[in-house]
Amino acid sequence: MKVDNPVRDKSKDFAIRCVKLYKYLCEEKGEYVLSKQMLRSGTSIGANVKEGLFAQTRPDFGSKLCIAQKEAAETEYWLELLHETAYLTDEEAESILADCRELLKLLQSITKTLYNK
Repeated sequence: MKVDNPVRDKSKDFAIRCVKLYKYLCEEKGEYVLSKQMLRSGTSIGANVKEGLFAQTRPDFGSKLCIAQKEAAETEYWLELLHETAYLTDEEAESILADCRELLKLLQSITKTLYNK
């Protein structure tokens, strides 16, 4: 039985978008450096969330989600850079940045709640 977990699901969906964006940037734009950084940090978010779900302790869980939060912030930076260097159009950037920022806010909310208890 699969239990609903919004942060797990959103981070995985976002990772899939990052993989597809990476492929697009390499194949269509010939951009390999910035997109590789975005791919690494963007897919790391979900990996850390998933690992956190199997944490043995509450501090371990919090640590993994804090790492995921940092990776989301880093991904936001790479996406902004890709946009500001004209590899992404305004429309492309707005769409994926909105998803990234939503995920970042969700992770911030979870970690804030976790550490304020």
